[in-house]
Amino acid sequence: MSPRRIHPAWFVAGAALVALIGAAGFRAAPGVLMVPLHEEFGWSMTEMSLAVTVNLVLYGLTAPFAAGLMQRFGLRRVTTAALLVIAAGSALTVFADAPWQLLLTWGLLIGLGTGSMALVFAATVTDTWFVKRRGLVSGILTAGGAAGQLIFLPVIATTAEDLGWRIASLIIAGGALLVVPVVVLLLRDRPSDIGVWAYGAEGPAAPSAPRGNAVRLALGALREASRSRAFWALAIGFAICGATTNGLVGTHFIPSAHDHGMPQTTAAGLLAVVGIFDIAGTVLSGWLTDRVNPRILLVAYYALRGVGLFLLPTLLSATVQPSLVIFIVIYGLDWVATVPPTIALCRELFGERGPLVFGWVFAAHQVGAAFAATLAGIVRDQTGQYTVAWITAAVLCLVAALISGTIARRRAPVSEPTS
Repeated sequence: MSPRRIHPAWFVAGAALVALIGAAGFRAAPGVLMVPLHEEFGWSMTEMSLAVTVNLVLYGLTAPFAAGLMQRFGLRRVTTAALLVIAAGSALTVFADAPWQLLLTWGLLIGLGTGSMALVFAATVTDTWFVKRRGLVSGILTAGGAAGQLIFLPVIATTAEDLGWRIASLIIAGGALLVVPVVVLLLRDRPSDIGVWAYGAEGPAAPSAPRGNAVRLALGALREASRSRAFWALAIGFAICGATTNGLVGTHFIPSAHDHGMPQTTAAGLLAVVGIFDIAGTVLSGWLTDRVNPRILLVAYYALRGVGLFLLPTLLSATVQPSLVIFIVIYGLDWVATVPPTIALCRELFGERGPLVFGWVFAAHQVGAAFAATLAGIVRDQTGQYTVAWITAAVLCLVAALISGTIARRRAPVSEPTS
């Protein structure tokens, strides 16, 4: 391998980061668009939460199969197709005039598209292109979602208020389309495609492109992993992680703050601040994952999140108080800090199948998020407030901390991918 000043892996990681930012637009949308849709059509929070639930379930369940597709057809093709599907789903939302139509746009199309661009994409890029600095790179790529939220959320909130939610939906579609050329030009499937080794590798990787189809690869990884208690500990913990981030806070923080008299744009600004600190927290978590037992990190992250959620009902008010700002900063640092240590544990326990297994763990994350999105909407419609949802989530975080501390340290047997 000829010496280079900058290893090509960093350009691939940069393209992946831009793609994740472009795909993150819809992650910011439901919490902002639910209030305008309710005011225009009178749809209940439960009806709209159902569309978000379908999205979150597909977002998760698509991930392990997307990992198989990336191994078979390559990162660039799958990522490009995913971005186009996201753009189509967001653009078609402007024609919705009944709640069931949101199931097709927010739910089906955007769920499939974002599921193919889920965190398993970051895991696949990291494992394929890096041997050293894996924790740091996975943290940076994971932070791409936060950066997307930071970029899109204030724009979507302001546009929805000033120009209407339809223009805001078109902005999301445009954001996904804008990064397609970057993916086509810079993203490469594997180091051997351009005659280099992975970053930090001491030699070329053995040819390992699987010949089986994506479904068999994904289901084979699940069958093997499900025999391990460590897999179930990771899956349960990550399901609670999803419930307390995307499902609850990501979807219902703005409506909950609005219930307390806070303007929607102010609440959206607070979630954008979460995005700012999420970037710092996730990159720091990746750096720590290279140096600290990832089990210890997960215990600390879940416990800290539980304390924050327990206090949140007493912090919300019509105005932004210092105590709420402290919550936002801490929650931002913790938001997806769980991802780098979880990816590291999947790699440690399941070897080369780590990205596929992480896809299933991530699926559990999104199932948890989906349940939380729907149940919180029901709690709000039935009780008129979100307090029960916040307290329940706090208790679940403490459960996740306890479970994470029990994850086995031994390496699970790894079999060759089947054809």
